[in-house]
Amino acid sequence: MSLNDLLNLDIARELIIALIAALPIFELRLAIPVAINTFDFVWYKAFLIAFIGNMLPVPFILLFLDGGVKILRRVPVFRRFFDWLFERTRKRSAVIQKYERIGLAIFVGIPLPLTGAWTGALAAVVLGLPFWRAFLSILVGVVIAGVIVTTLSLLGWVGAIIAGVVLCALVVLGMWRW
Repeated sequence: MSLNDLLNLDIARELIIALIAALPIFELRLAIPVAINTFDFVWYKAFLIAFIGNMLPVPFILLFLDGGVKILRRVPVFRRFFDWLFERTRKRSAVIQKYERIGLAIFVGIPLPLTGAWTGALAAVVLGLPFWRAFLSILVGVVIAGVIVTTLSLLGWVGAIIAGVVLCALVVLGMWRW
C-alpha cells in the first residue's frame, strides 16, 4: 500500500497520522511532516497526534517482547533472527549502556533512521532496563524527536535541506570513523 493509497482511504486524517507514527522505522519522523505539509495540520495538533501514535506501541513492547521472544525462540528460524537482532542491538546501544536513562532518551530523541521509540524499547528490553525508567526515557526522547521534526517541518524546504545536510554529514563522519 502506497502513501497515496493510504491518503485516499476514507478514514480520519488524525487516525492516519497516528497509524504512521505507530509504525516502526517511520514513526513520527514521517507522521509530523505528512500532518503539517500534506494535511495542513497546525504544528501542535500534528505534534500531539504523532506523539500519541508513536508512544502507543512502547508499553506493549516493554511488557510483552521478552515473553513473546521466549516463545518464538523455540523455532530455529526465529531463534537465529532474535540472536542476530539482539546482538546487533547490544552493539549499537553503547550510549544507552553507558548513560542508561539519559542515554536512552538521547538515542530515541535523535530523529535518525533506526533510533526511534521502537528501537529504544527493544534496546531497553535487551538491556533489562526496568519498565518505568525505560518508558519515561523513551517518552522524553519522543518529545525531543518530535520538537526537532516539527521545527524542521515548519521550515519547509529549508528544513529538508538542513536535515539532508545533517544526515549526509553523519554518514560521512560514520564512514570516516569506520
